[in-house]
Amino acid sequence: MTDHTSTRVTGTAFSAAELKRFEADGYLVARALAGRDECAANKAIAQHHLDAQIAPLEYEADTRYPGAPASLDAPGGRTVRRLLQAYARDPAFARWATAPAIASRLQQLIGSRVELSQSHHNCVMTKNPSYSSLTNWHQDIRYWSFERPELISVWIALGREFFENGCLLVLPGTHRMEFKPEQLDAALFLRPELEPNQSLIQTQRRVELEPGDTLFFHCRLLHAAGSNRTSDTKFSLVFTYHAADNRPLAGTRSAALPDIPLESPPA
Repeated sequence: MTDHTSTRVTGTAFSAAELKRFEADGYLVARALAGRDECAANKAIAQHHLDAQIAPLEYEADTRYPGAPASLDAPGGRTVRRLLQAYARDPAFARWATAPAIASRLQQLIGSRVELSQSHHNCVMTKNPSYSSLTNWHQDIRYWSFERPELISVWIALGREFFENGCLLVLPGTHRMEFKPEQLDAALFLRPELEPNQSLIQTQRRVELEPGDTLFFHCRLLHAAGSNRTSDTKFSLVFTYHAADNRPLAGTRSAALPDIPLESPPA
């Protein structure tokens, strides 16, 4: 099922109806939040960094996802999956990560004082057509350590995202559900062979995006993605945010890098 529950941007804020939809579904798409020229410029920067293999990088072999190369030295093992540290990587990425169009909507979702986490996501996803792996159903919060499991990720499409090139799939409403330990595997992915999980997976929606479309989704929302079966690399900017009073736990990976406060957009 392709998602059609999205909003055509008309200002700097979500409507009351859209906020209600986010509360129910755990995600919301703002269409055309970034301009196509801006997307093309950001994509060109990302392509340059990818071609030049500018560190820090995560490789497909590092993910250990289904279909990923077994090691860095295996065929395709050094295919880049993510350009890490996007905020510090280029000023253009940093500007978009802290853009008023993002900040104003995040304030509606998680409070008036919002911070960007540099420790999670904060990357350009580069899904390669030759060696892209599958990402099974999971919640991002599974490896994050905060006082409260209340974070929002923002996914900006720099090009088209559709089923054939591995767009995100979501299970609406799962951010409000609790799961039994036996429903998850050792890596905390949903076990698709279990009947209760199969029924849940049947509710999936495809989040297909055009350049500039921006997905906001809760850190507890179950989501997945397929491989890229086209001939072009898929580029997406992805950042994660939390309320300023929702602190990362000391000594964990979530506290490894300083958070970036977002400025409040002009009234």
